[in-house]
Amino acid sequence: PNMPEAYVTLATNDGYAVGALVLGHSLRSVDTTRDLCIMITPGVSPEIRTLLQGVFSNVVTVDVLNSNDSAHLSLLKRPELGVTFTKLHCWTLTQYSKCVFLDADILAVQNPDDLFAHPELTAVCDIGWPDCFNSGMFVFVPSLDTYGQLLHHAEVSGSFDGGDQGVLNTYFPKWHRISFIYNMVASVTYTYLPAYKQYGGNAKLVHFLGALKPWQHRYDSASGTVYTSPGYQHLTPYLNSWWAIYTRLVKPGVPELVEQQLGGMTIGTETAVEGRERWERGEPDYLGRDSFANIQAYIDAKIKANGK
Repeated sequence: PNMPEAYVTLATNDGYAVGALVLGHSLRSVDTTRDLCIMITPGVSPEIRTLLQGVFSNVVTVDVLNSNDSAHLSLLKRPELGVTFTKLHCWTLTQYSKCVFLDADILAVQNPDDLFAHPELTAVCDIGWPDCFNSGMFVFVPSLDTYGQLLHHAEVSGSFDGGDQGVLNTYFPKWHRISFIYNMVASVTYTYLPAYKQYGGNAKLVHFLGALKPWQHRYDSASGTVYTSPGYQHLTPYLNSWWAIYTRLVKPGVPELVEQQLGGMTIGTETAVEGRERWERGEPDYLGRDSFANIQAYIDAKIKANGK
């Protein structure tokens, strides 16, 4: 019998699980014909797990700290590679003949199903060092043999970047390169703006790499727009797409408590701590709380208070 093919993602906490929910909905909205599978760790709350079961045909719990897990012994030798060993679990999904792994901070904007025509290991260049591939998206063939070899490789060689990308690049040195449109790293589209203007419209998968994830931006539900921080403005259309899916299809099911814990999900408002952190990162909210008018008003109020 023909075994199914699947997109596979991973969530280690509720923030990434919310990202995965949006990713799943985005793949369905571009009419993928493939299964959707997610690996989660015990760090994902039961409420969010229930939501994931509504979007993904297969929700697999992975606990590398469990002594019954084959990665457990490897983890004892390389404790710093916890999330990496969790991600490598995707090779154990042998109910699928071929898979495409996608990080949870990716958004599908056009149908990427033609990826399944490509062999293991197909991926996109990493913009930081193009001889390496970015491990946010890769085509792979599940196999317990490969899984065992990867665990051994990670255990013996470690990872040159501390994550799964280092392990996978040294294990698959002869990888197959595919167009940037299949893993368009969104935080850098402005570094070569003419190329972005020429080819950006062809993007199929947009990857929100970088410190600020889509769910950490502020969103004004009334106007349907995201407050983008300086350095992120060119991402506005993609962030708006992400938030449109979130508010329409995901938010109604997310418990308020979970939403508050995610930090940036508070729509249209921001905590003082977040504001200070953004200010210190050199990303003041010029149009909002950090605008000149607000600062002026704050100073005036202080002067008045001191003058009394």
